[in-house]
Amino acid sequence: MPAPAAPPPPPTPALNPAALRADFPILDQSVHGQPLIYFDNAATTQKPRAVLDALRRYYEHDNANVHRGIHELSNRATAAYEAARARAARFINARHADEIIFTRGTTESINLVAHAWGAARVRAGDLILLTEMEHHSNIVPWQLLAERSGARLAFLPVMGDLGRLDLDRLDQFLTPQVKLLAVTHISNSLGTINPVADLCARARRLGVTTLVDAAQSAGHRPLDVQAIGCDFLAFSGHKMGGPTGIGVLYGRQELLAAMPPFQGGGEMILNVDFDRSTWKPAPHRFEAGTPNMAGAVGLHAAMDYLDHLGRDQIARHDQELGAYAYAKLAQFKHGIRLFGPPIGRAGLVSFLLLGVHAHDLVTVADRRGVALRGGHHCNQPLMRKLGVESTARASFYFYNTTAEIDRFVEVLREIQRFFAAA
Repeated sequence: MPAPAAPPPPPTPALNPAALRADFPILDQSVHGQPLIYFDNAATTQKPRAVLDALRRYYEHDNANVHRGIHELSNRATAAYEAARARAARFINARHADEIIFTRGTTESINLVAHAWGAARVRAGDLILLTEMEHHSNIVPWQLLAERSGARLAFLPVMGDLGRLDLDRLDQFLTPQVKLLAVTHISNSLGTINPVADLCARARRLGVTTLVDAAQSAGHRPLDVQAIGCDFLAFSGHKMGGPTGIGVLYGRQELLAAMPPFQGGGEMILNVDFDRSTWKPAPHRFEAGTPNMAGAVGLHAAMDYLDHLGRDQIARHDQELGAYAYAKLAQFKHGIRLFGPPIGRAGLVSFLLLGVHAHDLVTVADRRGVALRGGHHCNQPLMRKLGVESTARASFYFYNTTAEIDRFVEVLREIQRFFAAA
């Protein structure tokens, strides 16, 4: 049971969530006769008008296949697509736009590394070091690589409900046998913010390649791959106000240049004969087929929108909402279990009302207009470590408010009373 704590005062960020909500048409609706409170942002975020307008403009004025044509629409589409690549490089402070590969999202980005880098670098007896809080997208690709190569996986432990990595044991796990350290920046279940720059620095001293899963951080705080010192970093557009089906893999130029293709087909080739083919340099080597041009355009607009707001301010708002929600839930006198750190957490909180299945809780909350997520959150190994099958999760973004959290807590108390009387 968490110790009771008084909630901090409501945040007073420079952001004005109430005003920003006007940029998001989907939020202006009722669900089951109640005003929508959207607290499922860790799964996907809503899209501002700037992104919707960019997609519409592209399809109405510039839609054509990229790189292959010489007509005006193709030239415009190519320019927009490559401008998005350059924008993504600036967004994470990559050294060069050629270090940016467009993918369908974080999952495909990690699979690309596991296949293209892993096939060439990982051998039988090698270790791949993960953590116990990883999303399935940062576990399953490495399991498949281990099966193909004969490598083994190791997992840096999580310390109970507080959800912090056991960094005191890092030297025990980070040995010369480790070829790759792959770690999430922010846990999608615990709200833990991991010290990825320190982890990457310690790995680099041993010659260990590093990958950061930034799915939960890319749209929520500044990211600087040079300051982090990672070799690879992956994120998804739809979790940062952008479209679905577009994501980014950052890779250091030296590594990308040495990696074989992930998929074969059109666009990624220099020349094809009946018996052999040659490849373009990175990043085009890794973008076989017609890419998601519109998705890249929408992602560009999302990055512009986030930087206009200020990612430092978004991060502050996230953390204030996360702390406010955690403290409010910690005031429950009994019957609740909270997961993740009480302070220094990201903008989400996972919990269980004792005696209420997470799916039942989320179903009843939905009838009251509150959109939550219930389940294992693609963290089944972590759930088993915590001794639960699932949790309920409320996750926030810059358009959410403390007033919404107050209403959410009120709904939870109603649910708790209902199931206690049942």
